[in-house]
Amino acid sequence: MRTIYDSRLLLVDDNVELCRMLTDMLRREGFSNAAAANSCREAMRHFTADGRLAAGSGDYLVPDLVILDINLPDGDGFSLMQEIRLLSQVPILFLSARDEDNDRLMGLGLGADDYITKPFLPRELLLRITAILKRTYFPHFRAETQKEEGMLRLGRKTVDFNAGTVSDGQESTALTAKELAILKKLWENRGNIVTFDILCNTVWGDEYFGYENTLMVHIRRLREKIEENPSSPQWLLTVRGLGYKLAKENGNEKLV
Repeated sequence: MRTIYDSRLLLVDDNVELCRMLTDMLRREGFSNAAAANSCREAMRHFTADGRLAAGSGDYLVPDLVILDINLPDGDGFSLMQEIRLLSQVPILFLSARDEDNDRLMGLGLGADDYITKPFLPRELLLRITAILKRTYFPHFRAETQKEEGMLRLGRKTVDFNAGTVSDGQESTALTAKELAILKKLWENRGNIVTFDILCNTVWGDEYFGYENTLMVHIRRLREKIEENPSSPQWLLTVRGLGYKLAKENGNEKLV
């Protein structure tokens, strides 16, 4: 049976010494498939068959999670993430010395699963990596409800929780791990207010303090995927000063 420690991790950073230190740390913790890339070009080899073939069998495995710096010698992490997204929905965690709110919101707004600033505690990074892998690939680590086995229809949109997608019948859009976790929590409490604290705890665990603004970014992106008019939401509603709720079913919507 596949375990979390079988996951393939890719660290993308131009600091060769930092890459060596972190890959050594991850391997000591059991992640034997930790690899590093020092440029955008090298990172993209992991996502293309031609790149993996040219590098030799086993050298360039498709990652299960990418740990990504912003400042890179041949580009930037934001652009690289967008390029990766054309080929894969792999979870991405930004690890950067850029600690401005705009940079954090930019990364999360693009759909990153987390953002950590340097300097950082290696143990914190390890916990964040483990949490993302559990949410994304190992759902048996958290309690599942019967609702999570089905699909949710919101007007013309259908949310498939198993596939992690939203479809309007013509196009399908992938949900990130955090968007999926938020929507599931709101679904479990359909029609009731889910507070900011509860949603943050659901997504980031016990160490959720300070993530309220980050939550707002994920809510905005989620509305863009499930609402017909994100600026005037019909389903994912804000309860001012308290939190959010998923509107109860009406004539245009049902659960299956």
